[in-house]
Amino acid sequence: MFWMSAFLDVPGPDFERSVMFWSAVTGYSPSARRGADSEFLTLVPPAGDDHLRMQRVGDASPRVHLDLHVTDPRAAADRAAALGAAEVVDAGHVVMRSPGGLTFCFVSHPAARPAPPASWAGGSLSIVDQVCLDIPTASYDGEAAFWQELLQWPLKGSPYAEFERLVRPDGQVLRVLLQRVGDAGPVRAHLDLASSSRRLEVERHLGLGATVVAEHQLWTVLEDPAGMAYCLTDRPAQPG
Repeated sequence: MFWMSAFLDVPGPDFERSVMFWSAVTGYSPSARRGADSEFLTLVPPAGDDHLRMQRVGDASPRVHLDLHVTDPRAAADRAAALGAAEVVDAGHVVMRSPGGLTFCFVSHPAARPAPPASWAGGSLSIVDQVCLDIPTASYDGEAAFWQELLQWPLKGSPYAEFERLVRPDGQVLRVLLQRVGDAGPVRAHLDLASSSRRLEVERHLGLGATVVAEHQLWTVLEDPAGMAYCLTDRPAQPG
């Protein structure tokens, strides 16, 4: 895998305001629409290659899925299936589900240049630089092993017992954090932002239409206008 990008899958009624929100949050411009029903777009950074995309979906709730950029999607899908993933459809890009039920895709779009953090009034910096996989405890060990083997990124612990992370290689924007959660159901994912001033960034996001769900020592949980949860963290905002 030479690149990873994240897709925000947003129900139709909330899609346009979600596009406006995430464009304002990131400072990235929405691309021209594409797809049979103009359902896809890319959030294009001012510099570097994109790592965030959006899709209008018919589901009732928003979600996040991953695109893994590879030279040969078919071969990558066969390898993922051997590791326990299920193939959904091969449409040139291959849609898969992890053993725990998280949707991801193998695509071949070229990308190699990490976007820099965005600067905001007041001097704060921020960037969407992490996808957190929310994994029910019952399926955690198998799912964590799957992603470690699939990505070939080393697994590392954290000071918090419920978290582990896969060590991001140089040249990637997105990190992968693994979180044990107490509920049941399929594996889910949410986005995390690094920020130089979490206080300033929370204020900015609230002004754009976000709501605060919970405050923690090192991060704040918010929801966007479509009800999609994400986190602002104290992790330094640095290029990939």
